Amino acid sequence: MKIKSLRKRIERLEKRLREGPKKLAKLKQKLQATEAAKAMKARRKSAARATATKSSLSTAAKKPSSPKKTKKKLNLSPERRAQLAAAMKARWAAKRAAQANTNSDSTGQDSAQRPPPQAPESRPDGA
Repeated sequence: MKIKSLRKRIERLEKRLREGPKKLAKLKQKLQATEAAKAMKARRKSAARATATKSSLSTAAKKPSSPKKTKKKLNLSPERRAQLAAAMKARWAAKRAAQANTNSDSTGQDSAQRPPPQAPESRPDGA
C-alpha cells in the first residue's frame, strides 16, 4: 500500500473519531429535546382535559339542548320483537322487585326502632 493512501486513511479515521463525540452529543441533545417536548405535550393535554371537564360542567347548564338524534327503527321479525319485549318486561319486573326490597329494608329498620302499634284487645263479654 502506498504511503499517500495510508496517510489519507489515517486522516479520515482521525476525522471520524473527532466528529464521533460531536455527533453523539448532538444526538443526545436531540433526544432530550424530544423527551422534553413529549412531556410538555402530555402536561398540556392533561391540563386541557381538566379545564375541559370544568368548563363542560359549567357550560352544560348554559348550552341549549341540541336536537336529539332520531332512533333507527330495528328491522325485527314479530317473533323477535315479542321475545325482546318479554325480556325487557322481566328485567323491569326484577328492577322493581329489587327496588321494593331496598325500600322495605329501609322501612324495616325504622319499624325495629319504634314499637309496633297494638291492636285493640277484644273483650270476651262483647262490650
